[in-house]
Amino acid sequence: MLSSSVMIRRFCSFNVTASSSAITSTTKKKRLVFLGSPQVSASVLDALFNASAAPDSLFEITAIVTQPPSGRDRGRKVMPSPVAQHALDRGFPSDLIFTPVKAGEEAFLFNFKSLEPELCVTAAYGNILPTKFLNIPSKGTVNIHPSLLPLYRGAAPVQRALEDGVKETGVSLAYTVRKLDAGPVIACERVTIDDQIKAPDLLDLLFNLGSKLLIRELPSIFDGSASGIAEEQDDSKATLAPKITPEESWLSFDDDAQVLHNKVRAFAGWPGTRARLKVIDPNNGESSIIELKIITTRIYGGINSQDIEANDVLFTKSSLVIPCGGGTALEVLEIQLPGKRAVNAAAFWNGLRGQMLKKL
Repeated sequence: MLSSSVMIRRFCSFNVTASSSAITSTTKKKRLVFLGSPQVSASVLDALFNASAAPDSLFEITAIVTQPPSGRDRGRKVMPSPVAQHALDRGFPSDLIFTPVKAGEEAFLFNFKSLEPELCVTAAYGNILPTKFLNIPSKGTVNIHPSLLPLYRGAAPVQRALEDGVKETGVSLAYTVRKLDAGPVIACERVTIDDQIKAPDLLDLLFNLGSKLLIRELPSIFDGSASGIAEEQDDSKATLAPKITPEESWLSFDDDAQVLHNKVRAFAGWPGTRARLKVIDPNNGESSIIELKIITTRIYGGINSQDIEANDVLFTKSSLVIPCGGGTALEVLEIQLPGKRAVNAAAFWNGLRGQMLKKL
């Protein structure tokens, strides 16, 4: 079931027919290689596993390419990528899971070419594919990209779209070329989003929609008709979605509250958003600075000069109300102190024990 904060608005596709639908079970199955790394990619892989197991499936997953094992979680234990782990859990042979540091490594390309792949599918793989790689699969490489291309080409399309406060986004299925996210678009799905959805939830939704889009379009991709109908992108309309850096996570309450709220939604999960406030003891006037991770917010609609002083932070209706630029204010609903678990604003306020909060 879709989140109530997202609504599928309409479907757009440049390729509707699938002429290979009449393939019989005796036809040799097409060889597909999947490339992906994070958890959202695992959902795409799962859809491909399920589709390939159907009696009338026209393809098989020949190999999986993913990022090398890395240190994750608090203990920094070296673990396989979520895609590799999901493949192993599904019983996929470990010797057919490739983890090159770079997709241009000669040893990897030699093994990859020996598989004679007909199609590669990428979904958040996280590695640049060189021309030597792209020339190997006979039917090319297609990518699930969570934006309406040519908008938001790059590493962080969902996060940058939310940061910009867009009301509509989507997912595109496009051929991969050397230029970043610039290949012809086979099909896309549009969604409208409301003001509360966060990046992890929107990512999950878009990759789930992308999985369905991919499975539906695979017959036409394999028979070659998709390449003839796919629509070239208009580079003049392209926008970029550069990788997010931890330094961007700081909030400045001089900005408009809407700008800050959009950033909190966009950076949810990683790297999160942080802010500093001043804590004042009214008994002795002593003050200190605290650093907070701001987890959930909304726009405060009732601010006026009588409600709040320029630098005062109030507690009302189970939220902290922080004055922001342009006469706006931000409600903070969930907070996390360093080394502590996340709490709601009421629990945090009670923990202050009568101390006051002010903006820096």
